[in-house]
Amino acid sequence: MRSPLAVTQLFNKFGVSADPLPWQPALLSEPNRYRRRVRLATRWLGLELRSPLVVGASPLTDDLDALKACVEAGAGAVVMHSLFEEQLVEEQMAAHRFIDSRINMDAEARSFFPESELFEMGSDSYLQRLELLRHSLGVPVIASLNGISAGGWTRHARELEAAGAHAIELNLYDLASDPEETAEALEQRQLSVVRSVAEQVSIPVSVKLSPFYSALPAFVAGIEESGARGVVLFNRFYQPDMDLDELELSREVVLSTSAELPLRLHAAAMLFGQTTLEMAVSGGVHSGDDAAKAILSGAAAVQVVSAVLSGGAGALSRITREMTARLSGMGYRSLAEARGVLSMANAPNARTWERLNYARLLHGWK
Repeated sequence: MRSPLAVTQLFNKFGVSADPLPWQPALLSEPNRYRRRVRLATRWLGLELRSPLVVGASPLTDDLDALKACVEAGAGAVVMHSLFEEQLVEEQMAAHRFIDSRINMDAEARSFFPESELFEMGSDSYLQRLELLRHSLGVPVIASLNGISAGGWTRHARELEAAGAHAIELNLYDLASDPEETAEALEQRQLSVVRSVAEQVSIPVSVKLSPFYSALPAFVAGIEESGARGVVLFNRFYQPDMDLDELELSREVVLSTSAELPLRLHAAAMLFGQTTLEMAVSGGVHSGDDAAKAILSGAAAVQVVSAVLSGGAGALSRITREMTARLSGMGYRSLAEARGVLSMANAPNARTWERLNYARLLHGWK
């Protein structure tokens, strides 16, 4: 086997540069380099994670044993499912309606109703679960919040911080359905939410985005100016199918596939180098190669949900092994070396490169 020096001399003999291209690691920099395993430690939202793999917001929040298994399998952090202000308000209104409907009952019968403070309403159960996860998992726990009012966003954010959340993920699940509201007005309303929450808490704030912004880099710049620390690309909105036999919307939850990943990779690659926000890719990560692509595109963390829901904690173990093998085989010693290597910032003539590939795709799809 030729030594790296001999290979370099051979390259020089034929006038071929041994220097790596902008999107490649230094292939000849060290002997025995391939024997080293890449270090998976990363920094996301200012938090030091042992792995970029994060269990994203999901029903697993309510299963402590499942989350413990995920941590043992290598998860670097856990995101809780969202605390929905709208749901809390509805629960409180339902309880009040129930009690009010019995006001005219016999006074003695009313004494059988529990006192209002004994009802488990509001955010109490979520906050208790947050405290339990924080003390049980040994990795950062990120709370997720979806509000419907300015006061609700900030009030619940303060509650989450007080309960011990390491960071807060703002779930901007906000579908544009009002024909009177312009895109600019909607974006400004959302940026106002980010700004108000970031000003009210001292822990890092991340924003989970949809892929439907017409000028994503500009909106992300607004998020950065509003005081957020990171973004998550992207939210998977509930998209019901239609049951033609019953003539109603289907309520079946459809898990993601790797086919959803390229949209996220494109956004991360485009944003890398244009923002100081720490990015996470979410949606479509089912293999180690999927996770490696997210890192190479510029992500600092990779959220995994569907793979865990379908394959259990073992899916995280498998993705970790595959990602480690792939990045180590490419010669990277740390995620910092690999991050953003395939981003547009590191590709020469990125805009021309992208348009050329688009044209090639159209002409060579067969």
